[in-house]
Amino acid sequence: MNLSNIHAPKKATEKRKRVGRGMGSGMGKTSTRGHKGQRSRTGSRMIRGFEGGQMPLHRRMPKRGFTNIFRKEYSIVSLERLAELGETTINPEVLRKAGVIKTKHPVKILGDGELTVALNVSAHKFSKSAQEKITKAGGKVEVLQ
Repeated sequence: MNLSNIHAPKKATEKRKRVGRGMGSGMGKTSTRGHKGQRSRTGSRMIRGFEGGQMPLHRRMPKRGFTNIFRKEYSIVSLERLAELGETTINPEVLRKAGVIKTKHPVKILGDGELTVALNVSAHKFSKSAQEKITKAGGKVEVLQ
């Protein structure tokens, strides 16, 4: 490869379209907009999703479900994960320092996995199975507000 056989990429040397510069240019008079009609007018702009007056797709589709605006989100932690920490007293601060939870949401403990060590667990919510497994292993459950 040398200077004699390199060339500009396609469309690199193409001139930009100059409209409204007389009939000889082929783009004079109506400036490629056609005669009359909505898109021929100056300042015409259709909103996103406009389908020429036909009912837009986003309005034709049925609405489904319900969004509860009072929904409370929880950071979920399993018993399995608590057993891996190697701590005896567990609360949201300990979990945050260990990197188990990252958000400031209330903590809910779920009963996935087995527990062999007695743990004192403080959280905002517990599943029934988690509560049973913690007390069965000799630990204590404390519900925070």
